[in-house]
Amino acid sequence: MQDIIDIVIQPQLSWLNWFLAFLAALLLGMGKAGIKGIGVLIVTLMAIVFGGKASTGILIPLMIVVDILAVVYYHRDTQWKLLLKLLPTMILGVLIGVWFGNDISEKLFKQVMAIFIIITVIMMVWMDQKKKIGVPKHWLFASSMGLLSGITSMIGNLAGSFVNVFFLAIRLPKNEFIGTAAWLFLIINVFKLPFHIFVWKTVTTETLLLNLFLIPGILIGFFTGVMLVKLLNNEVYRKFIMVVTAVGALLMLFR
Repeated sequence: MQDIIDIVIQPQLSWLNWFLAFLAALLLGMGKAGIKGIGVLIVTLMAIVFGGKASTGILIPLMIVVDILAVVYYHRDTQWKLLLKLLPTMILGVLIGVWFGNDISEKLFKQVMAIFIIITVIMMVWMDQKKKIGVPKHWLFASSMGLLSGITSMIGNLAGSFVNVFFLAIRLPKNEFIGTAAWLFLIINVFKLPFHIFVWKTVTTETLLLNLFLIPGILIGFFTGVMLVKLLNNEVYRKFIMVVTAVGALLMLFR
């Protein structure tokens, strides 16, 4: 954490690093507004600037701020039954992530996760081609997606890919997709915050000060994302998320 303190107290960030951090904040706002599948890019940009674990502490308060915006804007479209299906195992996954976060090889973990995401997206494309195939309804599917989302959310803020896969698999319409995800991630990110403060110590007064400089980026990104989402119909939105999620997984695999 001394590196982050030095960054905030002494303006050691280059213009390029400030640009990358602001771009990540902009993309975070767009992602929470409904432009899903870009989480891997956000995490990658922040990790380049601040380092892997330290960047998770910088991102978490920003995510909570923009989660609140998303909940206010899309709350009417929340599907509470789906949210309750994912939350229990997602919370369990966060706890597993807290416990094992320091011992897991981040590079190997993300590579395995990226391969899993790519395979799952391929399955989603195949299911789209074979319209007669039923939507996965077994409790194990929702539970496994929730568990993986919780673990990856705590370790790398990468839960979005698995939540996207679950919502795509059950063919959730655009606004319900965004509204349900908004409440889900607000609850999970607030739950994660104490662990970042007291266990990992990645959230400090210095990192919160740094967050203040990045909040304008997430606000601009959020309202830009809201406008872009309105231009996409359900089918285009679904295909867009598939493509961006797959590309993001490839970036994570070869990062």
